[in-house]
Amino acid sequence: MSTELIRQKLTHALANLDSLPAMPAIAMKLMALNLNTDEGEAELLKLIGQDPQISAKLISLANSPMMGLNRKVGTVPEAAMLLGLTRVKAVALGIAAMSNFSKVPATQNFSPQYLWLHSLSISIAMNTLSLSMPRQMRPQQDHIHLAGLLHDMGYMVIHHVDSVASNELHQQFALQPARHVLEIEQEVLGISHCQLGAQLARQWNLPEEIIDVLHYHHTPYEDEVPLSNMLAYMINLAEKLLPNFGINEYCGSEIGDREWQTLGIDPDDADELRDTINEIALQAAQMADIF
Repeated sequence: MSTELIRQKLTHALANLDSLPAMPAIAMKLMALNLNTDEGEAELLKLIGQDPQISAKLISLANSPMMGLNRKVGTVPEAAMLLGLTRVKAVALGIAAMSNFSKVPATQNFSPQYLWLHSLSISIAMNTLSLSMPRQMRPQQDHIHLAGLLHDMGYMVIHHVDSVASNELHQQFALQPARHVLEIEQEVLGISHCQLGAQLARQWNLPEEIIDVLHYHHTPYEDEVPLSNMLAYMINLAEKLLPNFGINEYCGSEIGDREWQTLGIDPDDADELRDTINEIALQAAQMADIF
């Protein structure tokens, strides 16, 4: 199939909502929760407790070395107490939002499991970066985790609509590991995972801030994303710190002082942060089976 026909197929699928999974009901309920009330907290734990898949993944994540907890977690309430409600809500929402897409079988060159490994690692790397940012510049923690987990949702759209094209795309990523992801996508698909993910996020009525992250996380400087939305810049930097981790998705590895300074981070701290984030990636690689 030609690039133009593939592009038409993907854009047609996005225009036809019936061809794509709707946002799962539990994800919509989680997104609407207000955690500033006792009722909201209780409803969060109830919703997660009613979904065995989310509960199991959340408990496994809480017990992973990446979370740095000093004791084992056995229940969702324990995980919520130790990880924090905002983080638990964001992770549960991310798992729920992608649950229907994960029903499509993996292909030779693309596995949803490894996309989750990549997304989870980026999410935690972003949180690590945020701790070195001036407090007034840090995004909300739940937005950090949600943006990290969903930023590459467009790959799941491609995989769901046309698994053959998806397989070819990721094969080309593997064959050209030092070529920018957007160049390869334009050549193979005629459209990017960023555009597709952002359009689906808009149809799902996700927050505008998250939609912009999906659309511009590879091009925040070129597209001049407002500095009020630090999330796109954080993901852009995190992916350069972890090139081709989890999935073959090269977006450059050269990081200048400007990219650190945009986040309010002293470039002199870069080496230490790089080492910390590489350690996170090694820990994540040991828990790929969680997702």
